[in-house]
Amino acid sequence: MSMHNDIQKVLVTEDQLRDRVKELGAQISKDYAGKDLLLVSILKGAVVFMADLMRAVEIPCEIDFMVVSSYGGANTTTTGLVKIIKDLDADLSGKDVLIVEDILDTGVTLSKLVPMLKLRNPNSVKICTVMDKPSRRKADIRADYTGFQVPDEFVVGYGLDYDEKYRNLPYVGVLKPEVYSK
Repeated sequence: MSMHNDIQKVLVTEDQLRDRVKELGAQISKDYAGKDLLLVSILKGAVVFMADLMRAVEIPCEIDFMVVSSYGGANTTTTGLVKIIKDLDADLSGKDVLIVEDILDTGVTLSKLVPMLKLRNPNSVKICTVMDKPSRRKADIRADYTGFQVPDEFVVGYGLDYDEKYRNLPYVGVLKPEVYSK
């Protein structure tokens, strides 16, 4: 059975993603020209966006990865605690850090992570997200670069998952409710 059958509707097409990522890469290249840019991807969700974005950035940059989890009782709620599972390898001193995210949802994790990274003496810490879901925001945080704003629906694809699946869809779609309400 094809995973495409589980999608109710496509929100952002493959072409729209490609074009927007190219625009974001051009803007970031302009904004960070002459700076020591470090792209930091939050795994796993941002890996697809990171791969495309770094190829769209036309200035020298470094990349690094972090795995963080906000943990609460269930997988869907968060207590606002952030646990670093895999930390950065890079020293952030003097670097301009751009956090690359798949989706900015409640913002709780990033609202805790950004101050933690700022303690490591970077020149700056900014956020780039491919999807923004402002209707769900619980923390006072916003992205400096945004791909697309999405409604409060269960979105998957282009790195976004449900139960670790659907990340490999080349577009962003809304998952049919019967898939996640089983």
